[in-house]
Amino acid sequence: MRCAVLRTMPGEDALAPLSHTLCHFGCWFVSRQSDFEKLSVQNTKRILAIHQSMHDAIRSICADVLAGRPGQSANLDVFEQAQSELIGLLAWFKTKFLANAVRHDHLTGLPLRYGLEEEFIQLQKVCKRNKSLIYLAMIDVDHFKRINDNHGHSVGDIALSHLAGTLKSNIRPGEPLYRFGGEEFLLLMQTQFHEEAVLAAERLINVVRSAPALIPPSKPLAMTVTMGLSLVGEDEELRSVVERADRALYEGKSAGRDRYVFASVCT
Repeated sequence: MRCAVLRTMPGEDALAPLSHTLCHFGCWFVSRQSDFEKLSVQNTKRILAIHQSMHDAIRSICADVLAGRPGQSANLDVFEQAQSELIGLLAWFKTKFLANAVRHDHLTGLPLRYGLEEEFIQLQKVCKRNKSLIYLAMIDVDHFKRINDNHGHSVGDIALSHLAGTLKSNIRPGEPLYRFGGEEFLLLMQTQFHEEAVLAAERLINVVRSAPALIPPSKPLAMTVTMGLSLVGEDEELRSVVERADRALYEGKSAGRDRYVFASVCT
């Protein structure tokens, strides 16, 4: 604008062939490109393309103005159309980022309970077709209040993040894991037999016990969890399954923690 009105040099960065990589927006967007691609690779590529076309159009207009020629209307049309599309795409991404923030826990990277019921219903349909079983596991950190009281909430956050990573690394692909609230996690397991669920529960209990959180410069922080598991009945509602898994969880807490307990089968 200043170049067109005042006939002043816009700066070498604006006239450079790769000016779209030198501007503040270009540098910022490329530094966070992977975050955008998680939501849409196609729209991310489109932003890069139209941002470059905006710079190309402006560079052509500035070159004409500085040479004493009137700018070409075609270049201005390209710039305005690209700018409008860019604003629209950024608004789309903003909506997606805000929705994602509501659905995912920033600390652990796990989904929150938003959308859990829908995924639970879909998993029920899949398991019904495959004639497989679903076990819902409520997982609670033992003595988590003691961790916060003795080490501070920042260490508590590290411990929760570490635990989430440990659990994610030791469950099978496709098994949904949620941060249910506070220090509680919810896991949906698909098995063919009850014995598979028992082995999975034992493995998770043992791996958490043997994988302390590293809290520099302090000593490793040992952690244990208690699990309450419930077999999902055919067409059973999520609320009912969670209640039974919760009761099993508290049975495990009362029995000494660092263990798993299976709820009574739903009749």
